[in-house]
Amino acid sequence: MGYLDGYVCAVPTDKRDEYREHSEAAAHVFKKYGAERVVETWGDDVPDGEVTSFPMAVQCKENETVVFSWIMWPSKAVRDEGMANFMKDPICDMEKNPMPFDGKRLIYGGFNILLDV
Repeated sequence: MGYLDGYVCAVPTDKRDEYREHSEAAAHVFKKYGAERVVETWGDDVPDGEVTSFPMAVQCKENETVVFSWIMWPSKAVRDEGMANFMKDPICDMEKNPMPFDGKRLIYGGFNILLDV
């Protein structure tokens, strides 16, 4: 059924175009290493919560937008190998290719797909 990596982060709202370019370049590299699909979404209706929420989880500031992303892989094994190769790729050189957001507030995890309708 496949495997999915999910990500949530806060991106400075005025860096939307820079984030999109950064993500598009990374998506091509993920696909080179076996990803089937890479999806980046820009928050449009992401409410603050009282106990928990996407904005609270990533400590979203007033001038930032929550981004929710996922990468679909054919299997966890392909993901493990693909992610290892991705991390060695020159695109991950943070001096030459810095992320346009605070990576310390990035939330991520790998998930087995339970339902895909």
